Amino acid sequence: MKQIRLEPIGQTMAVEEHATLLSVLLHQDLEVLKECGGRGMCATCHVFVKDGMSSLSRMSRREQRTLEVITSCRANSRLACQTRVQGDGIVIELLPGMYVNSIQDIELLIGRRADQNLLHPVTGKILVEAGKLVTRSMLKQLKSVNFEVAHYFEHTHGV
Repeated sequence: MKQIRLEPIGQTMAVEEHATLLSVLLHQDLEVLKECGGRGMCATCHVFVKDGMSSLSRMSRREQRTLEVITSCRANSRLACQTRVQGDGIVIELLPGMYVNSIQDIELLIGRRADQNLLHPVTGKILVEAGKLVTRSMLKQLKSVNFEVAHYFEHTHGV
């Protein structure tokens, strides 16, 4: 068993060697869209590795290509579905916010303040900042956002 820590929730857990980070997140009942079914094509399981990058599996070419598309990507970005635990000392930082899966997710919030950042399902871009009021005019702006993840990657990856 290997140790992994999730930030900012401050949870440490023992996981089996070779488990994917996605399986760890799902086991902790964390909301992860996994829109592509864990094939490394959608970036909805994107995480940051704060420590222990050498204790993780190497990045595949597919993972690299997918990460190149998202605007929130950093040097320590990984896709949880493609990353396997190989050692101890791993600290994972979860993206600050909730991925929006459909325009209906936002319609339900009109007139309320967002509890957390609302993130685009593909790019990770913040659609609505935490604490901001979700308005009808904001919804009109977002109607042009394409939430069809598979469609998006067909045009960017030629899948």
